[in-house]
Amino acid sequence: MATPPAPASAQPRNPLHGVTLEAMLQALVAAYGWSGLAERIALRCFSQQPSIASSLKVLRKTPWAREKVEGLYLFLQREQKRSRNS
Repeated sequence: MATPPAPASAQPRNPLHGVTLEAMLQALVAAYGWSGLAERIALRCFSQQPSIASSLKVLRKTPWAREKVEGLYLFLQREQKRSRNS
């Protein structure tokens, strides 16, 4: 018999817990701009007529792209934390 998944509140060490995809995207755009984001992740929704809404549609349908955005967001968070501690 399979164990049921842990409740959502049982993820204290998950850095993405509670962060929406939209919030991640807004933070990345604020940090890198659309052109910088397009350089780091090759998606047309970042380079041709970019918008939060169109990017969210693509990212929700494309698991590999969402993983790249999540990874870049985590990298940005680490870099910001590192620069604050310096």
